[in-house]
Amino acid sequence: MTVAGPGIAVVGGGFMATVHSRAARAAGARLVGVVASTPERSREVAASLGFERGYGSLDELLADPSVDVVHVCTPNALHAEQALAAIAAGKHVVCEKPLATDAATAERLVVAAAEAGVVGTVPFVYRFHPLVREARARVAAGDLGTLLTISGSYLQDWLLAQADDNWRVDSAAGGRSRAFADIGSHLVDLLEFITGTRITELTSTVRTFFAERANTPEVTTEDAAAVVIRLEGGAIGTLLVSQVAPGRKNRLHLEVAGTELSIGFDQEAPETLWLGRRSGTQVLPRDADQLHPDAARLSIVPSGHPMGYQDAFNAFVADSYAAMAGQSPDGLPVFADGLRTARITEAVLDAADTGRWEAIATSTDDEQRIIA
Repeated sequence: MTVAGPGIAVVGGGFMATVHSRAARAAGARLVGVVASTPERSREVAASLGFERGYGSLDELLADPSVDVVHVCTPNALHAEQALAAIAAGKHVVCEKPLATDAATAERLVVAAAEAGVVGTVPFVYRFHPLVREARARVAAGDLGTLLTISGSYLQDWLLAQADDNWRVDSAAGGRSRAFADIGSHLVDLLEFITGTRITELTSTVRTFFAERANTPEVTTEDAAAVVIRLEGGAIGTLLVSQVAPGRKNRLHLEVAGTELSIGFDQEAPETLWLGRRSGTQVLPRDADQLHPDAARLSIVPSGHPMGYQDAFNAFVADSYAAMAGQSPDGLPVFADGLRTARITEAVLDAADTGRWEAIATSTDDEQRIIA
């Protein structure tokens, strides 16, 4: 017997709405409706993406009983307000990151979802590359030995020129942080997810290379951030995040070194995993026969048939809907993970402002406290 998927609606009509709608369709959801900047725009987006209708307002969307899940895909400053409204209406929520533009508001979202008994997830979708799961499984199995160092970066070039502009540049729409909140959040989430180890403290420096851009007369958000981290157990690491790196389109790279083995993952080449030993190196292909079970689960086409970003996003959305149906998929990023990255983002900016090391709580006790 075929089980009908959830009825979903999307808030926002830009690029991420397209990505979310593809993933929802792949997961078997019913694409009920869209609300965008105007009723006319809502109807245009609904027609282009294959939704049943365009809503005149968010209130109209939330009043629709056929909507089970709301995907929030709007500018950062709107995330919290819209997600809270969806939660109050009893809807499950998939909210783009950052979950909120400050950690205190992100905490409100965690509490609200828990009190309402709804599932809230955040698309840290790089967790869903099969070889990321393979790296995580090998760390958990002890293959690395004792964790020593981490080197990570997330580099893009789409804001390289002063003439380049976007709503994310404006702190009123994007929040206090830009580069780190937008892409650095993915890097630290991936780091902690793969290693199973939390950052305990950090120090940083950030730079805004253009004080003004084409449509933004005063730019206060960072173009780049360099961060030094300390982790549980004594490991140390460096992280570089930049949206002004020529030639780098979406290069998320993480290398984790232990006393026995190093593991390297490159999101722009996600079909292989680099394994380094003192006695030699190996490039492991995405081949289900060679992978741990969770990695093999996500490897949905045979080795040699490339998978990529949309596949990872599809898997994230499918697991989100499974959780909303009462299942417990492993590794699903939820609102507590969005809160975690919001706290780390604030620590990065605070450390840059003060020149000091900023401590970050490492246990889940605090997350448990706020939802108790």
